Amino acid sequence: MLKDFKAFIAKGNVLDLAVAVIIGAAFAKIVTSLTDDIIMPIVGKIFGGLDFSSHFILLGPVPDGYHGSMTDYAALKKAGAPVLGWGAFVTEVVSFLILAFIIFLMVRWATKLMKKPEAAPAGPTEVELLTEIRDELKKRGSVG
Repeated sequence: MLKDFKAFIAKGNVLDLAVAVIIGAAFAKIVTSLTDDIIMPIVGKIFGGLDFSSHFILLGPVPDGYHGSMTDYAALKKAGAPVLGWGAFVTEVVSFLILAFIIFLMVRWATKLMKKPEAAPAGPTEVELLTEIRDELKKRGSVG
């Protein structure tokens, strides 16, 4: 069984997949930072709040014993208050759209790189050309 496992791991596509997962995780952190630290604060500023991800609607009573801020989404959620975190959802949707668009661009770029250039239409071979010339000369009566 260990021999089979070694053979499985040694396959190139398994190693490629492992590298892709590691790079993808690192890339996801970059996209998360781009979304959370750059894009969403700008969107939040436009729509009236700097921390857009903390916009929510309180759907019911706050649990007894909660003494935190009534505007702290994370604390209310942790305390078990029924909250609709629409700001966090919008942030995740924007993050997904950015990631999907970047992946689309990468796939498009890779497809263009792998696309084989269309070969020019093959012309007649040297022998075919010589045969055509001979036949044309025969028609004109130059060759006997």
